[in-house]
Amino acid sequence: MTRLITCVLGALTILILAGPLGAEPIDPSTQPHLKAWSNSIHDATKRFVVLADFENGAGPGRRAVLDRETGLVWEQSPQTTNHTWLDARFQCANKNIGGRKGWRLASFVELTSLVDPVGVVLALPPGHPFINVQAGSYWSATTSAENSEQAWYVVFGTGNLATIEKTFSFGFAWCVRGGMNADAY
Repeated sequence: MTRLITCVLGALTILILAGPLGAEPIDPSTQPHLKAWSNSIHDATKRFVVLADFENGAGPGRRAVLDRETGLVWEQSPQTTNHTWLDARFQCANKNIGGRKGWRLASFVELTSLVDPVGVVLALPPGHPFINVQAGSYWSATTSAENSEQAWYVVFGTGNLATIEKTFSFGFAWCVRGGMNADAY
């Protein structure tokens, strides 16, 4: 009986380690190796990956970028026109990149995850793959807890963040895909 249990446990271990039947083995050189928020990938060329599946003939600037540190997918080239907060949310909700919908305005926590605190001209990590990122202010989806008429924004020229009235045509929209607490949106 002990031998039978040992054999069964050994077979289960092999199946668990091998993955589902017919599944491709994971190639560590191509998989994103998603990290926890507490970890950081300092080399932008390893942290960010331009996703070919999102290209769909769209060309540069109409692609998506996977952030391996957070697991979020960002549009490669955010819009360079100012919007009100509501319009920025609308622009993201209607975004279509590489034939994919499901975009949204990023929270201020997500936006600040892109900030390189030592960035000199643009507060993004050196070697990042983003195009047309402005040094100006980007709306977040996050409403101010002190004043529901205001929302948080991030200034990519400095990495600073603050709040402003949602009705101002003030900031840019940088759209993202990925999990977020819907209650916070």
